[in-house]
Amino acid sequence: MEPHDQLTDLSDRYWDGVLAATPSQATLLGDHRFDDRLEDFSTEAQQRQLDERRALRAEVEAVDPAGLTAADRVTRGLLLSELSTAVEQLEWRWVELASDQMDGVHADQLMVIAQTSAPEPAHAAALVRRYRGFGAMLDQAAQRFRDGLAAGRTPPRITIERSLHQVDGYLATDLGSDLFANIAGPVGWDGEAAWRAELTEVARESIRPAFQRYRDALANDLLPAARPDDKPGLCHLGADGEDIYRRELRRHTTLPDLGAQEIHQLGLSELEALREEWAVVGKRLFGVTDTAEIFAKLRSDPALRYTGGAEMMQASRAALDKANAEMGNWFGRLPKQSCDILPVPDFLAADAPPAYYFPPASDGSRSGAFFVSMHEPEGKYRYNSAAMAYHEAVPGHHLQLTIANELTGVPRFQRQSFANTAFVEGWALYTERLADEMGLYADDLDLMGMLAADSWRSCRLVVDTGLHAEGWTRKQAIDFIVANVPLGVTELTTEVDRYIGMPGQAVSYKVGQLEIRRLRAQTEARLGAAFDIKVFHDTVVGSGSVSLPVLRELVAAI
Repeated sequence: MEPHDQLTDLSDRYWDGVLAATPSQATLLGDHRFDDRLEDFSTEAQQRQLDERRALRAEVEAVDPAGLTAADRVTRGLLLSELSTAVEQLEWRWVELASDQMDGVHADQLMVIAQTSAPEPAHAAALVRRYRGFGAMLDQAAQRFRDGLAAGRTPPRITIERSLHQVDGYLATDLGSDLFANIAGPVGWDGEAAWRAELTEVARESIRPAFQRYRDALANDLLPAARPDDKPGLCHLGADGEDIYRRELRRHTTLPDLGAQEIHQLGLSELEALREEWAVVGKRLFGVTDTAEIFAKLRSDPALRYTGGAEMMQASRAALDKANAEMGNWFGRLPKQSCDILPVPDFLAADAPPAYYFPPASDGSRSGAFFVSMHEPEGKYRYNSAAMAYHEAVPGHHLQLTIANELTGVPRFQRQSFANTAFVEGWALYTERLADEMGLYADDLDLMGMLAADSWRSCRLVVDTGLHAEGWTRKQAIDFIVANVPLGVTELTTEVDRYIGMPGQAVSYKVGQLEIRRLRAQTEARLGAAFDIKVFHDTVVGSGSVSLPVLRELVAAI
């Protein structure tokens, strides 16, 4: 077999294995081969996955790069990176700590279900079979949490409290409006009524009892053993926790040599540099240059807060419309599929981030979706909406992930994978600053939102490492971020709890943004007058979601 064909075969086998192991995500992506299955969290299943990933990695390593094209070498590098990341995560038994409100087994299912659909009757029937097995999946997860406790892996108390709040919120919903019974079905299908009746029966007899048992495990097993707020970080698990954090930093940054101490200092340096920008805009807008005074004015003026969720949605739509009108001047390649703007489901909103994004399904059955949290709108600030919309939708996540999804001539994993967090989130953060270059921010107040978002992501470098490597208390983390980011205390507290529950993920944004900005500056200096911003952007987003080392190679070839 030729090296190219060998690599194609290995890529297909890898991605088929990923989708088979995460059938809920496969359905979300529009691949309906596994609609009748759910994730298997048993020790045996995870060991099989680990063995398969190790064996596949060895096969990819054996493919001689000398016989590959430049594009194939990119694919080989990405495949090796993703396989190594998967091996590391399976080795440390991540599911034993997957009880948090962000990446927890329950949270993942509750977020995914709102975007799950059955385009054909066969898919609809398969989903019924899937959800009849819901109890086995949640029971497996609960048992793995107990295994974690037995190994000394206690969860942070705050994440279990937030997870309980989410599960209780779901169980309190009316059966008639149950999310699992209201999945979008085939258009014009005459069997829909009977199908919904069956889904409702499954929700009543299988899904809700399973969530109740899962809730009992959280409340009765995990909560009493959970770490208090003065010990929320992984470092309090000793050498095991320190090892997990190192692995998670490698996974999310895709830079194996970037350590916690370097990240911590990088965040402090970025915050110091931002003070100069705050002073310039603060002088124009408020007549003051002191950061604390600027933050106080932003927080204290009731006119800068929303009065209702409808206003928030309107502001997000206006920002998206403005960006779409300008895109052709900055990108040669544009996404074909549209982006919807939807509210975060009520029972998730109190414990969820202010916004998040789901890419479109590959089969065209669902558009990309930018979710906006309308929880307590009176505590959310108007000046944040524009930067948030550009990050989550266009030119941020929707543009990058949809273009990836629409690529041709590359393996499926390059189009659909979310493994390279630093690139995906770094790109979205990069576009918040790009929006200023594009003239998308209406005034200095919008610029305050851009600076607030950048300060927020810079704080993450300090707070995430502070919690998980330096031993910070939850209060220390909250006090630090409140002093450095002009958002509401409730919103920032939710953010800190997110970092507690998702170690390492939060640092990826700023690490990726700084790398993309560095590569752009380097390319501008190298090419001079020949530099073309469209070519640069199309190169950055033109190979799917890549690791930062691979991105360096792509940009160097411009």
